[in-house]
Amino acid sequence: MRVYLGSDHAGFELKVHLVNHLAKQGYDVVDVGPHAFDPDDDYPTFCLHTGIRVVADAGSLAVVIGGSGNGEQIAANKVTGVRAALAWNVDTARLAREHNDANVVAIGARQHTLDEATNIVEAFLTAPFSGGDRHARRIAQVAAYERSGELPALS
Repeated sequence: MRVYLGSDHAGFELKVHLVNHLAKQGYDVVDVGPHAFDPDDDYPTFCLHTGIRVVADAGSLAVVIGGSGNGEQIAANKVTGVRAALAWNVDTARLAREHNDANVVAIGARQHTLDEATNIVEAFLTAPFSGGDRHARRIAQVAAYERSGELPALS
């Protein structure tokens, strides 16, 4: 499976670690950047490019990393077709895949140890979408709004 990784300066060290770790695990890893530490870089550039790549590459997944993961998730979710989830533990990472068919996980490098963050990313990458009817229906509702801009009717 191809995995795209993008970060900012706060997530740079974790991204470098994950690029190496995931490659050793057999993933086809694409480092979207940054490729050098720059304390003044901005996360939207890297998260938007990561989102574009994962959407264009069916079956791939992505990881965006910053200090908290919040801005990275917001930026990635601006790309049509991205379903980015902020994961703060193994359960939220797993559920993002199983229930939401998330294709991007956002993680805060300043919120976790290297081992915790690695476990969260591995949980995300290894969990399959459950395919449950209710989950698929909800994802389709969001995708329909994303395409048309029309709100679903209130019940």
